[in-house]
Amino acid sequence: MSIVVVGSVALDSVETPYGKVQNALGGSATYFSVSASFFTNDVKLVAVVGEDFPQEHLDFLNSRGIDLEGLERVEGKTFHWSGRYGASLSGAETLATELNVFEKFSPKVPDNYKNSEYVFLANINPELQMDVLGQVRNSKLVACDTMNLWIAERRDHLMETLKHVDILIINDAEARQLSGEQQVNMSARKILEYGPSRVIIKKGEHGAMTLTNTSYFSSPAYPLKLVFDPTGAGDTFAGGFMGYLASTDDISEQNIRKAIVYGTVMASFDVEDFSLNRQRILTREEIETRFAEVKAITEF
Repeated sequence: MSIVVVGSVALDSVETPYGKVQNALGGSATYFSVSASFFTNDVKLVAVVGEDFPQEHLDFLNSRGIDLEGLERVEGKTFHWSGRYGASLSGAETLATELNVFEKFSPKVPDNYKNSEYVFLANINPELQMDVLGQVRNSKLVACDTMNLWIAERRDHLMETLKHVDILIINDAEARQLSGEQQVNMSARKILEYGPSRVIIKKGEHGAMTLTNTSYFSSPAYPLKLVFDPTGAGDTFAGGFMGYLASTDDISEQNIRKAIVYGTVMASFDVEDFSLNRQRILTREEIETRFAEVKAITEF
């Protein structure tokens, strides 16, 4: 089954205690689509880049079989984010955000994308997320992400979006901010009242959990020895999660739990190197080996 992802494609400059990169490939839609491409060869990307976007990055996305018809290339510079992580790697200090062509991004979903069964609304203005929902049709599953900025400054629009999605995927800090609850479990239960039938909360090194009105599941994180760069881990998680669901076309509770573990596994590879460098050499065999290791951790 096909997946449409709408979000950002960016150039990132990132510094961590283990090094730094300048103008590396980044963006929420990029991390998502590359991760999903390890499970399905029908990933369709909607985003915008500028004239300065390197051909080598387009070549990489093409090499992953990602459909780029929805990737606009317009006059101007590509969205650029610059950030720095401290010793704990728990959160980035934003040094600069240059929206550039992304500032006026108006998603245009190509006709052959509109009947895609799986839709992911990556971290963009909730008004744009609603615009996308008005362009797609007959979706089997719609999931979305958001961030602290939209929760604080576009809350009314975000609340409207949440009425029209099946799954909200956010981190624990965002869940607390959105719900006003301090305990993660209570945050998730409160968010269910806003419209989604399922909430998935990413908890970084503590794994991920999901709630519906009738079910609960929690997955541990993969026990990594070293984290180089957490950038894009959340979007990589979402890509692995949605990619696996689309590849199986099964949204049962049991399969969603497996998809969450696959998402956790994909995120664990992402943080092992800067940008998408680890994904460039990643194999499906490595993914399945690590999936089995996470499964073994939870068995008793």
